[in-house]
Amino acid sequence: MEQMKQQNKKPVVVGIGELLWDLLPTGKTAGGAPINFVYHASRLGAEGYAISAIGDDDNGRDILSELNKYKIQYLIEKLPYPTGTVHVDIEDDGIPHYTITERVAWDHMSPTSDAVDLAERADAICFGALGQRCQQSRETIQAILSFAPDSAYRLFDINLRQHYYNKVLIEESLYLANVLKMNDDEMSELKKLFGLKGTEEEVANWFMENYNLRMVVLTAGADYSTVYTPDEVSTLATPKVDVADTVGAGDAFSAALVMSLLKGQTLREAHECAVKISAFVCSHKGAWPAYE
Repeated sequence: MEQMKQQNKKPVVVGIGELLWDLLPTGKTAGGAPINFVYHASRLGAEGYAISAIGDDDNGRDILSELNKYKIQYLIEKLPYPTGTVHVDIEDDGIPHYTITERVAWDHMSPTSDAVDLAERADAICFGALGQRCQQSRETIQAILSFAPDSAYRLFDINLRQHYYNKVLIEESLYLANVLKMNDDEMSELKKLFGLKGTEEEVANWFMENYNLRMVVLTAGADYSTVYTPDEVSTLATPKVDVADTVGAGDAFSAALVMSLLKGQTLREAHECAVKISAFVCSHKGAWPAYE
């Protein structure tokens, strides 16, 4: 009976970092890469939690309403700073460009005891570079991550944005992670930062060897994606869909990949699911489309 209960237990999936409104030409949608990850993981069967901070303002109240609407559980501090916002401009090819508001609530998160308790029982935890752009949020995120089990997927979805990163921050994050996820532009930037040359596979292997990673995930937009482990490589073409926008597609990819692996699927099966879910998100507006 205990074994049966364990099999039916939902994976605990946590996203920690930025929680914000994407201010799109068509209106505002809730977002932030780690929270997008939790949204999609929850839709795919996880017990999902968002860890972040908001302000005591209309945007903060509205974002809590969105989390409640989508039944996303959360540990969110209310702080004397504005709720995060990002101005998003969409080009003709659906690719978003971001202008990110500074000095907002999630820059000032603190490592609460509840957040530490949650990290200790996480099966997967997602974080990025943007959420660590300020010293306080960086120390908070890294402190909470240090309590995650070795068995958990600790996904560093790098999300390089504007000037909010440097090599030191990336290295600190890699040492706390066991999965690195990036797109092809971010791989090019990492090659410059770390002085690397070689093929995508050689670069992925270098990161796995030097930072003891279980996996490196590379997405190349409309062309392909590749998942590397020390023993296996899976490459799949990106499905052709009518793109509404690509906001949140990479986060959906990560969530589907991790959830599939937690359910015991093979790397190839998990990759196929990730590609499918990411394409679905690209065909809808905003980062949180309704699942059929």
